[in-house]
Amino acid sequence: MKYTMPDYIRPRMIAGLCMLAMLSVPAAQAGTATANLAVSSNITANCTITTTPVSFGAYDPISANASTPLTATGAIDTTCTNGASATVTLDQGTNPGSGSTAAIPLRRMANGVNYMSYGLYSDSGYTDTFDGVTGVSVTGTGTQVATSVYGSIPAGQNLPTGAYADTVVATVTF
Repeated sequence: MKYTMPDYIRPRMIAGLCMLAMLSVPAAQAGTATANLAVSSNITANCTITTTPVSFGAYDPISANASTPLTATGAIDTTCTNGASATVTLDQGTNPGSGSTAAIPLRRMANGVNYMSYGLYSDSGYTDTFDGVTGVSVTGTGTQVATSVYGSIPAGQNLPTGAYADTVVATVTF
């Protein structure tokens, strides 16, 4: 069976096809122009800081530590922007001894009214006190940098038994 299109549909179909063909023709371009787009950013110095405790363990003033200090090591981990200059300092702690200053901290751990003296140092020879003024210089690499903290409890501190503790605030200034 042959289908024939009615006469009134044919002109509409032709008009529709012409419109469809016109829509697919791209618009003519008259010319072009260019401009520079500035793109910028600024990196500022930034640092984060975390600590690993200095855990001395058991202190024996009668035998092991009667004439030998008890030592332990902790760490201060800083992550600073690549190339940033920073300084890590330690405060005097929550139980500083009489005459203690930021530059010359006299740190003590407390157990009630009893105090155990100790020192924190920036070198393994226990000669450079890790203080709240000079501190230790750090140059940022964009990755974590560990700064060792060397602790020492002087020998011969005959104190009552118990748990002695202190809290020292570590600061990174950049």
